[in-house]
Parts: sequence; C-alpha cells; structure tokens
Amino acid sequence: MSSPFQSLCVFCGSRSGSNPAFEAAARATGRLLAERGIRLVYGGGSLGLMGAVADACLEAGGEVVGVIPGFLMDLELGHRGVTRLEVVSDMLSRKQRMAELSDGFLSLPGGIGTLDELFEMLTWVRLGVHEKPNGLLNVDGFYDDLLSFCHRTQVEGGFISAENAANLIASDSVEDLLDRLEDAARRGPSTYHCSL
Repeated sequence: MSSPFQSLCVFCGSRSGSNPAFEAAARATGRLLAERGIRLVYGGGSLGLMGAVADACLEAGGEVVGVIPGFLMDLELGHRGVTRLEVVSDMLSRKQRMAELSDGFLSLPGGIGTLDELFEMLTWVRLGVHEKPNGLLNVDGFYDDLLSFCHRTQVEGGFISAENAANLIASDSVEDLLDRLEDAARRGPSTYHCSL
C-alpha cells in the first residue's frame, strides 16, 4: 500500500542534545523518509538534529524542503544543500508554511521551539484547522515525562478527552511511528487510537 504522505514535516532541535541516540534517531528518520519516497519538510537549519535529519535524507536520495526565517538565514544557519530552501519573514510564517507543505508531523527531541511547533499543530487539529496526524518519537525515553504530564493534566484533569489526546501518537521506534502516522492519515483524527 502506498504512503498517504507526499511530505512529512519533522520538528527537532537546532542542537544535537546530550545523548548520541538523538542524532542517530534523526539520521534514521531522514533515511526512512527517503526510502519511503516521502519528502522531508523541516525548519531549514544546518546544525544539530535539523542538519542531521536533512543530511541523512539527502544522502539516501530523498527530497528536502527547508523553511527558515530571514533573520536565521542572515546568521548563516540555513542549510544551502537542501533541495529547496524557502526564506520567510518570521517564525509564525515558518510554522504556517511548513504546515501548508506537509501531510503530517513528526517531532524528534528538541527544546522549547520544538515543543511550540508540536503543540501548535495539535491545537490546530483540535480546532479543525487541519486533520493531519502528529507523531512524537520518544527517543531513549526523552519524552516520558511529557507524555505522562499530558495524560495526567489533560485527560485525567478533564481538559481534553482521551480521543483528543490520542491525536498525539507516540512511539520509541521511527518505523513503528511512521506506520502509525500513515494509518492515522488514512483514518482521520476522529478515529485515532489512544496512545498516551
């Protein structure tokens, strides 16, 4: 069965983080997208996990579209080796453009920028702005506390339903996560299975 994704947006850190498993997961993600013929859309950076996922996708013969704000380009942080690099006016325009270009979202380890992107895309599903699936690659337990917090405060705290919480699909395997995201894309957000 062919993938429902032409493009998948990957959110991740502009740094590599303290655990070598983070960069290994970013590279595995980039390779897998290329192998499945899925275009990578990402934040356009050349450093950290952003650079690793883009480089691995390109090395495996994949297509990579970066979206970066002009002020980061001015700091020479943009990846000039990607298939296409779009320069936008600001961070909000960057998120909007990445969402427009993508059929779904996958978050690797990262900092507050990654969390901002992850939760904004989840909020857009909740508000009906889009119906694109959102995945979280829980590398070496990096997101364990976040997943626990989300379940405890959101579902048990009564702020969202378990069905809505299930719009965040988490796995510690990139292959499993991509399979589940593809399945969710075929079924739509109203039928996502709870994964928290």
